[in-house]
Amino acid sequence: MRSYDDDTLPLQPPVRLPDEATLAAAVRAAPLAAELKPDGTDAEVLAFWADHCRERLAADEELLLELVRMFLSREPLAGAPPAELTGLGLVRQAEPYTLSWLGLWTARLIIAETTGQDVPVMGSLADADAAALLHGLRSYPESERGEELAGWLKGRDADAAVAEIASVLATVSPLSRAVGVELLASEFGDAGRAALSGLLEEPRLGAVIAARTERQDRQPAPDEIAWVLVDMAAALLEFGGETGEVIESIALGMDAEEQAGTIAILAFGDHPWTGQVLRVFIDHHPDERVAAAARKALRRLRGLADVRG
Repeated sequence: MRSYDDDTLPLQPPVRLPDEATLAAAVRAAPLAAELKPDGTDAEVLAFWADHCRERLAADEELLLELVRMFLSREPLAGAPPAELTGLGLVRQAEPYTLSWLGLWTARLIIAETTGQDVPVMGSLADADAAALLHGLRSYPESERGEELAGWLKGRDADAAVAEIASVLATVSPLSRAVGVELLASEFGDAGRAALSGLLEEPRLGAVIAARTERQDRQPAPDEIAWVLVDMAAALLEFGGETGEVIESIALGMDAEEQAGTIAILAFGDHPWTGQVLRVFIDHHPDERVAAAARKALRRLRGLADVRG
């Protein structure tokens, strides 16, 4: 089966799926069910159908691409869908020709297996810890994010929830961190903002919080500047943003010579995403001087990593 590079696939918004029993019923009602005879419990029926879909799609790349395109666009097909997709129950048999619940479930499964991207399901984060919540919310549009957060908060003490989110900000990914800062700043009132203020003096994390919340009273120390720049750029990269956006988040309107000077310091920031951010400048920056500075910074980064062990 063709592999899709998660670096080039933007994070996908959540899907809404019914429960296992409803999905299994859709399998049993699919046109090809009479021929393939799925049997057993709901879980066994779904596992059987997933295996058959994998096998069939692996044998026909056009079918695979059609399924993935429909999932990514969430739009109906203009014409009649391939008979195999309707036969498997993955596409509605009448207009509008959109993916069925079973089609969304199958496409989500295949995308996870081929890209490593686990597209979230609405309501699935209710029992997650704070780190998993922030990770899951990275791709949520604002309205769905509020709905998912409300489900997570149900039965939780609000102050404890604030403390839990604040406690993981330093260790989650750049985009998860950005989501957490935004939630605390906008969804938890004074308690959330107080929690962020309490973290401002933390090395690196405090500087990122200040940058994201525009706190002029907390300026980054010299050894934090590179870390903050990389963290902000990495959040865009993690989301699947355009390379131009990633570059501009560091360039900030500077000319090429100034950008090259800024790039040179990134290797000293010890941020885990530094190498990936530098690769964007190496591969996509239009000015060779900046690209050369990024190559030099990447070599320095690797040398420092060897020294640090």
